[in-house]
Amino acid sequence: MEAVLGHLRGAIERGEYAIGDKLPSEAELCRTLEVSRPVLREALCALQTMGLTVARTGKGTFVIAHHVQDPTFGDYAAGDLLEVRRHIEIPVAGYAAVRRTPANLDRLTRLLDRMERETDTAAWVAMDTLFHLTVAEAAQNPVFRRVIEEIRDALARQSAFLNELGGRREHSDREHRAIVAALTAGSARDASDAMAHHLDRVESSLTAIVGAAGLATGPGPGGIGMRGAGA
Repeated sequence: MEAVLGHLRGAIERGEYAIGDKLPSEAELCRTLEVSRPVLREALCALQTMGLTVARTGKGTFVIAHHVQDPTFGDYAAGDLLEVRRHIEIPVAGYAAVRRTPANLDRLTRLLDRMERETDTAAWVAMDTLFHLTVAEAAQNPVFRRVIEEIRDALARQSAFLNELGGRREHSDREHRAIVAALTAGSARDASDAMAHHLDRVESSLTAIVGAAGLATGPGPGGIGMRGAGA
């Protein structure tokens, strides 16, 4: 899929398709690129996530930009999602380290074991979002869980995108293990640092895929970038 996406993205960024142009039909692209329809559709979905195209029901896929925009996952732009996650999930990990119960730790450990054994990507993505919900539950504040529930669909879309294009799965498993180790040790500082590192790696992977200009994380209070503020 990466090769198909790279071909189509390159053609759009080189201006081979003008803004407003319709891409060839799926059948034509499958023949030209010699790929299956599911592979092509994944690539077309990624182009939309990157803000290069838009799909219009019954009409086809149209070019709307020549350069990658801030990726959108569900209702939220990647930059906005990262900004909120830093302000919520990093302190939540700290609270969870001092408030977690044995039952919380048991659920997280069993979940990580399942994630590391899972072979189906879609199932792993669902467990990835569940992991973050379970950390929020361990903080013993229902508002935290409600916030993560609100962005759950966006988290799942982002996770699938990063796993497909950035090979994030094994890295995420290790980062999740580090978070749970800190929770088990009861160290708020280590848990917050582990979550911050996890989100740093998410941002780095997104930047590697879409380019620094395509990931809009604005300055925080006092002009401090969100990356610095979150860490």
